[in-house]
Amino acid sequence: MPILTSPRSGEVDVADARPRFRPWRWVVGVLLALVVVQLAVFFVSNPRFEWNVVAEYLFAPSVLMGLLVSLMLTAVGMILGSLLGTALAAGQLSDFAPVRWACVVFVGVFRGVPPLVQLIFWYNLAYLLPKIAVGVPFGPELFAWNTNDVITPLTAAIIGLSLHEAAYMAEIIRAGISSVDQGQRDAAKAMGFSPWHTFTRVILPQAMRVIIPPTGSQVIALLKGTSLVSVIAMGDLLHSVQVIYNRTYEVVPMLIVAVVWYLVVVTLLTLVQRRVEARFNRGLSRETRVRKTVQRLEVAE
Repeated sequence: MPILTSPRSGEVDVADARPRFRPWRWVVGVLLALVVVQLAVFFVSNPRFEWNVVAEYLFAPSVLMGLLVSLMLTAVGMILGSLLGTALAAGQLSDFAPVRWACVVFVGVFRGVPPLVQLIFWYNLAYLLPKIAVGVPFGPELFAWNTNDVITPLTAAIIGLSLHEAAYMAEIIRAGISSVDQGQRDAAKAMGFSPWHTFTRVILPQAMRVIIPPTGSQVIALLKGTSLVSVIAMGDLLHSVQVIYNRTYEVVPMLIVAVVWYLVVVTLLTLVQRRVEARFNRGLSRETRVRKTVQRLEVAE
């Protein structure tokens, strides 16, 4: 047991310690406050923002419909991208070389080509492929469709966003799976776990701690990336406000309407991401607390 002794005269008692005065922190804090006040005055006093127009169109039916389209594209693109990305990640970790290299090339191509270029390419697919056919390779066709009937702005947006997202999700999932120690797999195999149970009950729960943070960032990036579909006349949020300001010439206030909705949705998604991260980090946090408690007990002894 440590022996508690009272401080001798002339010594400094740590119980009387006070934070050191740092004047530069006060200076920086005051400067930041002045910048915030200046920005607030600029936004409020500048009549060209036309806040009355922003309030008028913020809940306009066409704007809300565009917001729903953006959310739908985000959800569909993320689901399809995650499913395909999981398959690509498994392919990159495969021992079968042809599959591994095919997945590596796919990820490299779709990560390297800008999403705007991909959207325009898929929208103009009929130029290269006037007819989409399904049949025996180098044999008879079983089914065929006119490409212009299949590739609409909606399908082009879903294909372009999903394939682009799949390439990024493949790398995120691959990194998460690779972060789990090989000993975990060996232990699961020694306990008689099947490969499927090893992956779902041992590997995946631990990998999710690495996968969740960048996946949340990808969802937010995909939501903002849906604004690119306006170039192919897809009625997303940005396209909806563009239609309005092309008619009214109120460009700045309509762009502010889009900005407000993007910020609201991104903030909500960030809160959900933090909750999911906290859920998957509960075990890790508990282990950390136990380890720190043991260390404190050892020091006290």
